[in-house]
Amino acid sequence: MKRHTEHVLVGVGVLAAIVIGLGLFVWSGIYNIGADDHHLRVTYRVLQILRDRSIRARADDIQVPNLDDPQLILKGGRQYAAMCAQCHLEPGIGNSELREGMYPQPPNLSQEHFDPRVAFWTIKHGIKMSAMPAWGQSHDDATIWSMVAFMGKLPGMTPEQYKATVAKLPPGEDTDMHADEGHPHSHAVHGRMTTPAPGMTSMPGRTAPPSAGTGSGD
Repeated sequence: MKRHTEHVLVGVGVLAAIVIGLGLFVWSGIYNIGADDHHLRVTYRVLQILRDRSIRARADDIQVPNLDDPQLILKGGRQYAAMCAQCHLEPGIGNSELREGMYPQPPNLSQEHFDPRVAFWTIKHGIKMSAMPAWGQSHDDATIWSMVAFMGKLPGMTPEQYKATVAKLPPGEDTDMHADEGHPHSHAVHGRMTTPAPGMTSMPGRTAPPSAGTGSGD
C-alpha cells in the first residue's frame, strides 16, 4: 500500500512538473509563431493527423446531394471565384501573392480531388489556427454545396472554361457581381456583402499539407 501511494505521488509530481513546464514555455515567448518559421517534421505530421481525424469523425455522416446539377455547379463557380481563388488558385495560375506567404501552403484545388463530405464540413466550419474561415457563419448549406459541386469539376477545366463558367450568372441569381476578366470581386449573400478572402487552406482527405497552426520551433 505504501509503495502504491509513493507511485501515485510520483505520478502527480511528474504531471505537475509537465504542466508548469508547459506554462513557462508558453509564457516565455520562446515559441516563434511566425508563418515563415516552419514546424518540425514530427509536429507537422501530428497536426495533420489531428486535423484529418477530427474532420473525418464529424463529416462521415454528412449526406451528399446531387453535385452534378449544372445550375449548382454554375452558382458554385461564382462563389469560388469570389471567395476561394486567391488562396486555392484557378486553372492556369501557379501561385498568388496571398498564397505564397501562407503556411501551410493552401492546396491548389484546380489540380486536386477530395471527399465532398470533408470539403463541405471544412468550408462550413473552417479550421482553427489557419486561414480557413468558417463560411457557414455567412452562407447557407445550399451555397456551400454549390461550391463543393464546382470544386469537384474544377480539376478538369481549362483556363478558358473556368473564366467562362465564373462569368455566367445562374438563372434566378440576383447577386450583384462585378467582374474583371471573368473574376468577380464581390457578391451579396443573404443581404450582406463579402469580398475576396482566404479560402480553405487545406482539404483533409487529400494529400495536402495540414492547416493546423503556424510557426515552428516546437
